[in-house]
Amino acid sequence: MKYRSTVFLRFAVWLFGIGVLALCVFVLPKFTGWFAQDAKRITGFDLFPLAAAWMYAPALPFFLALYQAWKLLGYVDKNMAFSEKPAKALNSIKYCAAVMSVFYFAGTPFVYFSAQVEDAPGMVLIAAVFAASPLVIAAFASFLRHLLEEAVRLCVRKQ
Repeated sequence: MKYRSTVFLRFAVWLFGIGVLALCVFVLPKFTGWFAQDAKRITGFDLFPLAAAWMYAPALPFFLALYQAWKLLGYVDKNMAFSEKPAKALNSIKYCAAVMSVFYFAGTPFVYFSAQVEDAPGMVLIAAVFAASPLVIAAFASFLRHLLEEAVRLCVRKQ
């Protein structure tokens, strides 16, 4: 019965993983080339390696966070939701999201270069939203971790 309660969430984790993997394989190579070309027009330097690193670097913490979410769902299935292991998984998710945000903020110069060449100032705003959204996930994971630790303390105190 417990496993059924997390089936949808497990499906969502797989769906997000497959979607991001597809983006990394099919979409990001084109975007990386575009950003590198626009940066080369402005700076005169070939910045393709930096653009590629910026585009692909957030994928690693993303997949690590998905793995931690999978483990968290496993703890719920095993009726271990109120233990120390889920708190550690939430803490890892928080750090992964924060690292993703740092990578996105570090790459905003490429978006700025591209916005200058294409005359599209809205691109910088979109990049800022993209960079800030993992911070929301990090804050939520931190909040959930705090609630979980308080629940564990209350359970221990009652025993």
